[in-house]
Amino acid sequence: MPTTVTTTIQIATQTKLDNIILTDAGKRFNREWIYRHCNYQFEQGKTYAITGPNGSGKSTLLQAIAGSMQLSEGAIVWNNKNGSIEPEQIYKQLAITAPYLELVEEMSAKEFLEFHSQFKPLVADISIDEILSIIGLDKTANKQIRYFSSGMKQRVKLAQAIFSDVPILLLDEPCTNLDATGYALYHQLIENYCSNKLIVVSSNDKQEFDFCEEVLKIVDYK
Repeated sequence: MPTTVTTTIQIATQTKLDNIILTDAGKRFNREWIYRHCNYQFEQGKTYAITGPNGSGKSTLLQAIAGSMQLSEGAIVWNNKNGSIEPEQIYKQLAITAPYLELVEEMSAKEFLEFHSQFKPLVADISIDEILSIIGLDKTANKQIRYFSSGMKQRVKLAQAIFSDVPILLLDEPCTNLDATGYALYHQLIENYCSNKLIVVSSNDKQEFDFCEEVLKIVDYK
């Protein structure tokens, strides 16, 4: 069982982003439009869900928000108090977990988080050993990830995203392969460590986004 923690971590980099604005945004592959004419504003400190049927384009929109996929039309702007952040720099402001992102399975969980922290610093007020204890993997911290169950791997994915010291958290089907205990852990992590972050969850599972303040339905932009 994961350790129960009630401390809320304040993210030092949160002042670096104010909002994300989509203006007439659209994406197509070949001649098929995945979404189109999307006008939406994501505000720092608020929580959002992107919902829609399987294959409707939820992940595609999330990748555009992450700056990893260019729009076919329209614009996306990441704003802070000094103006806008360049698209090639937005990766510094966000962390993401998704089924299509792989772990380095030759590493242990501890080694992976240490490796990850070299590229994206983790929150300063908590150690990697403490993180592993919180997600219930302290006893397997030095075991290669290749020998983990799918649920254990998902816990590592959540940890590397949630404990990154960034203002934006993007979660694509974040409870994939988790059991009931894992769902409870997910909600505990969001509540305790994501205060004031801009969170966007892409999912059809109400349990994954029931805390979100706003819901963007991808079918509204077809």
